[in-house]
Amino acid sequence: MKKSLVLIAGIAAAIAFAGVCRAQIDPFMGTWKLNEAKSTFAPGVPRNDTVVYEAAGDKVKVTVDSTDTDGRSTHNEWTGNFDGKDYPVIGDSTSDACSYKKISDRMLQFTLKKSGKVTVIGRIVVSADGKSRIVTTSEAGAEAGSFKITRDRLVYNKQ
Repeated sequence: MKKSLVLIAGIAAAIAFAGVCRAQIDPFMGTWKLNEAKSTFAPGVPRNDTVVYEAAGDKVKVTVDSTDTDGRSTHNEWTGNFDGKDYPVIGDSTSDACSYKKISDRMLQFTLKKSGKVTVIGRIVVSADGKSRIVTTSEAGAEAGSFKITRDRLVYNKQ
């Protein structure tokens, strides 16, 4: 019985340690809060106020709390890997799938889709000190394959 408890405690500690190590190694992990004063927005664009990246087993869970264009709070979630493959988005009326691709240790590229069509592409860059990140996006244009910049620069601070 004692050996079982020690084994279970050891496994739990290893899992917790792995999660802490992953968070320290991966600069994207953690809670990010929008810095509106340093950000520039296109008119009528919803604001992702808080974004949380956390380990979910062997995947990453991204939770987004936003304010839509009417001032209402929204919440959506994505769980997947930074492998460029589409994974479902839950709770977002503007997208139903998202893919993230790791470009470098501090840069991600992402694509949002609705009903199989690309709606937004973007890039996330974490600063060298890991205390802030900048998100730039482009929205799908009227012509197939064309994009227009909808947000110049969104700055987030790590909490």
